[in-house]
Amino acid sequence: MSILSSNHPVENQVANSISRFLSDFQVIRLFRACGCVKTKGISVEFLFAYILGNAFRSSSFYMQQRMQELRGCFSKNTYYRFLANPHVNWLHFTTRLAVRIIEQFLKPLTSENRRECFVIDDSLYERAGYKRTELAARVFDHVSMRYKKGFRLLTLGWTDGASFLPVNSVLLSSTKDENWQPGFQLDDLMIE
Repeated sequence: MSILSSNHPVENQVANSISRFLSDFQVIRLFRACGCVKTKGISVEFLFAYILGNAFRSSSFYMQQRMQELRGCFSKNTYYRFLANPHVNWLHFTTRLAVRIIEQFLKPLTSENRRECFVIDDSLYERAGYKRTELAARVFDHVSMRYKKGFRLLTLGWTDGASFLPVNSVLLSSTKDENWQPGFQLDDLMIE
């Protein structure tokens, strides 16, 4: 039985796949180990399944609320509070989830002779057109050989030559003050 209720057969398939993924890799146990526990109201499993399913829906959470298509029995505060919870160690969670996926799913598919390695990538995460993006900086793009506004997306991934699984990622800004773009200032909040 699916956690998410839906009227569309494709959404039912997605919901069933998400439910199977959560149970096969024991994602809720990982959440508990990383500091995410239910304090009141809606279950962590239901909320995470809904958030994961949003990647496969035709509209975002915001648009679902606006169009009153939201099928969940939770408010936008619950949704955003879950994502911004300071007690959840998301880096630790993604690392442990990646290890589980590698151990339980990917390793049995590869031969013993195939070499495995970690790949570190520092791609440009461009944020052109966003004047108020906090800590956005001028960073050098090695592909176009120009400075662009944005971040460095430092990603650690696992590969066996045929598969690639991102383990962790972090956004990096410039350490030089002159490269920082004018962003959100505390003075903007001051009401005169």
